[in-house]
Amino acid sequence: MTPHTPSPDDHTTGAGAAGTGGGASAGLAEFTLDLTSQEVLRRAQMIEALGPHWNPIEVLHGEEVAHDLLYSGLDPQQQHLYDSLVTAGILPHRNHGHAAP
Repeated sequence: MTPHTPSPDDHTTGAGAAGTGGGASAGLAEFTLDLTSQEVLRRAQMIEALGPHWNPIEVLHGEEVAHDLLYSGLDPQQQHLYDSLVTAGILPHRNHGHAAP
């Protein structure tokens, strides 16, 4: 990749500058980001922020309990709508059995 040295013509000012045409794309420069290293850093910082007491199994269990509570006690019309959304793939199908304790 070659560096881009901006010329005075590359810069535009004012609110209407974008619509002036005449080589507006000449001021663009190609660049590449290494998202892999950024993603590794982001994940490491996220795990550090969660701390040593974070328990993913407990969090998932809490989400299941919240989901069950949210969709409990539906009247017949609500249940029909819920079932339709599951069948359409809008809401995930849930078995009420648990794969993990």
